[in-house]
Amino acid sequence: MQCAEAGKLIIKFSHCRKYIYSFSVPRCCPLCRQDVGSRKLEEAPVSISNPFTNGHQEKCSFLLRPTQGTFLREYDGRSDLHVGITNTNGVVYNYTMHGVQRDEAGWEQSVSIPLLQPGMFGLMDQWDKYLEDFSTTAAWLPHRYQEDCHNCYSYTLRFINCILAAEGKEQLDKNEFTEKFVVPRTRKASKYITLYRVIEEHGFYVTDYPDQEPGPPPGSVLC
Repeated sequence: MQCAEAGKLIIKFSHCRKYIYSFSVPRCCPLCRQDVGSRKLEEAPVSISNPFTNGHQEKCSFLLRPTQGTFLREYDGRSDLHVGITNTNGVVYNYTMHGVQRDEAGWEQSVSIPLLQPGMFGLMDQWDKYLEDFSTTAAWLPHRYQEDCHNCYSYTLRFINCILAAEGKEQLDKNEFTEKFVVPRTRKASKYITLYRVIEEHGFYVTDYPDQEPGPPPGSVLC
C-alpha cells in the first residue's frame, strides 16, 4: 500500500503508438476515445518508480526535503532544502539554528540516499552511538549555526566523512558528494514532480515512442 505522503501512483501505458501517463488506466484512450484494453504485453500498464520515500522508514540514510512544505505540492525548484541523517530507527538527526534536532515525524516525503551497503552489520550496530556522540559535540550547539557556512549540510557531510575516516576510506568534499549522490536523485525527482503536476492539471501526459527511462542513481556512499 502506498503511503499517502508519497502522492498518487503514476501509471504508464501504451496506446495510439504513444506512452500515456496518468494516475489510473482509463477505460477509453484520451487520444482516440477507443477501448484501452491491452492486447500485447508491451502495452500493459506499469507503475513509474517514485523517487520519494518515507524517511522515517529508512535506516542509516541521508535525507533531503523542502524546508517548508513537500516536493509534490509546494516545492518550486528554488525553495530552500533541508537535510538530515537517520538512525537505525528512522529518527532524523538534523542541524538547525536550534541545535541538533531528532525528528520522529516530518520527513515522510523525502529523497533518500543510503549510506551503508546491505550486510555492513558491524557499522550498523554502532551507527546510533556514532550519530548521537557526534551530535552532542560543541560544534553543533545552536549558537554555532550559520545559515551559509555551518548548517544542516555541513552537519551531515561532516558526519559522513567521520564515518568514512573511521572505515579507512577517502573523504568527500561538498561538491563531490553533491554531484555524485545528490544531483542524480534530485534530477530524477524534478522530472517526476513536473510529470505529476501535469497529470494533476490535465489528467494525463503523452510522449512519443521511444521513451528512455533514466538509469539508476549511484548506490550507497559507503560501498
